[in-house]
Amino acid sequence: MDETNFTNFTMNKLFGMKSILLIAGFISFMHSCNKEKVETTDTVISIAIDFSNRQQPIMAFGASDAWGCQFAGKNWPVNKRERMAELLFSNDTDTNGNPKGIGLSGWRFNIGGGSAEQGANSEIGDEWRRAECFLNEDGTYNWQKQHGQRWFLNAAKNYGVNCLTAFVNSPPVYFTKNGKARSDGGSSTNLRADKFNDFATFIAEVLIELKIRDNINFQYISPVNEPQWDWNEKGQEGSPFLNTEIASLVRLLSPALQNKDLSTKIEVTDAGHIAYLSIEHDKPGRGKQAYEFFSKGSQNYIGDVPNVALKVSGHSYFSTYPVGSMLLDQRRLLSSTFSGIDPNLQYWQTEYCLLEDNEEIKGSSRDLGMDPALYTARLIHFDMTLANSCSWYWWLAISPYDYKDGLIYIDKDKNDGNIYESKIMWALGNYSHFIKPGMFRYNVSRSDNKTDEVASKSLMVSGYGTEDKSKAVFVLVNYSKYTTSLVTLKTLDKRKPKSVKVFTTSAAKEDNLKLSVPSDPDGILSLIPRSVVTVVMEF
Repeated sequence: MDETNFTNFTMNKLFGMKSILLIAGFISFMHSCNKEKVETTDTVISIAIDFSNRQQPIMAFGASDAWGCQFAGKNWPVNKRERMAELLFSNDTDTNGNPKGIGLSGWRFNIGGGSAEQGANSEIGDEWRRAECFLNEDGTYNWQKQHGQRWFLNAAKNYGVNCLTAFVNSPPVYFTKNGKARSDGGSSTNLRADKFNDFATFIAEVLIELKIRDNINFQYISPVNEPQWDWNEKGQEGSPFLNTEIASLVRLLSPALQNKDLSTKIEVTDAGHIAYLSIEHDKPGRGKQAYEFFSKGSQNYIGDVPNVALKVSGHSYFSTYPVGSMLLDQRRLLSSTFSGIDPNLQYWQTEYCLLEDNEEIKGSSRDLGMDPALYTARLIHFDMTLANSCSWYWWLAISPYDYKDGLIYIDKDKNDGNIYESKIMWALGNYSHFIKPGMFRYNVSRSDNKTDEVASKSLMVSGYGTEDKSKAVFVLVNYSKYTTSLVTLKTLDKRKPKSVKVFTTSAAKEDNLKLSVPSDPDGILSLIPRSVVTVVMEF
């Protein structure tokens, strides 16, 4: 996602989103004229997790290696690389019981299209956003490429990250219509009609070679990224795809994977906006993708193709504000759409960072503090509880930019520099460190019966647990600046926990998943205003 220049991004990549953004802007203005004051309250809220009401399985919380990993992983001092890997992937705690890292369980590896080898001729101005390609022009392969990204990929594997996904922004430049890794525009793909099979073969070759050479077993391959955008700006690699073209590519990629004896599942479609999963909207032939690919009545149905995962992925960009008409309603529509097609069809949120520009947040300018962290935590909450997402991924794990796009920030130096931790990273850790693959989301009840609309301005609570019900995890997002929420937490069947641990992320420098152990497990928990708190109960 190209976010360094918000204005150019909006003018180009999001040209097709004009109507969504104009409507959102108008509603945002109306909301600003009718702001509600959040009142202080000392009421104790009783919250209970219902282990009899199980929702979606949890598959992963993760991030991607674009774009900083290619230089940081190749050239930076090993001790600094290892520190970044620890922050991202570690599940360990220090001597005081505080997590050393956020314990990501998912990692996305970008298979490059070759803009890096083209240099300035790629027309992608920022060299950090150019990507190397394993394929040479003569059809041979260079397996020394993407060294920096592979360093972090191996670090993720060594820390126990099992949900590894390879994703492609552009086919290799040797296969594209314009010889570039970015498009000249239009709705149809930049991939040449005679190169679909070669592209599928290339993907399978990369996956099998990384399996042999690096012992990397990719669980998923996403061959198409944000196909709704025309990608004719010069910010990064990318290509549009029509739904018919995606279906054709998937039908070729499946046998290519089988021929290599790969168990990797094909993931579709990394939609640029979640609206395109439910409705056609303003991109004819590129929308309504849940129906298009997984309804048996569609000509693009691929649900019966071997190796295809029964899931549809999308990105939460520009669907977060206003809260009512965007954040909540869009996710309700998404959930309804999926359940109407196939109750087993999963939704995965696979990419997000703060590109918005509204009265609550602005994407530009790096901010290591709690405001963007809370904005992100609120989004995660509703992606999990309303959209029923089985996974949640941030965009840039490591960012060199002056933008709200990173978990870890680094100086924009290809060889060395400083590392900066963000509260966005630690707030994501309130989910990722404690809610692991194999767990489930469970319904929670709350005594104050607040609607989602009201809770979004004050206290949001979601509950997770193991299948055997031996562990419950509550994530509480206290969005209010004015109140200290007082809560009691329990199971609906009133079991007594053997242990209770509380982990807090707040504006305080030391509050990065800071551990506290309540003296009374059944007592009242006081939440710091503008904080994200995870409570772990063992039974």
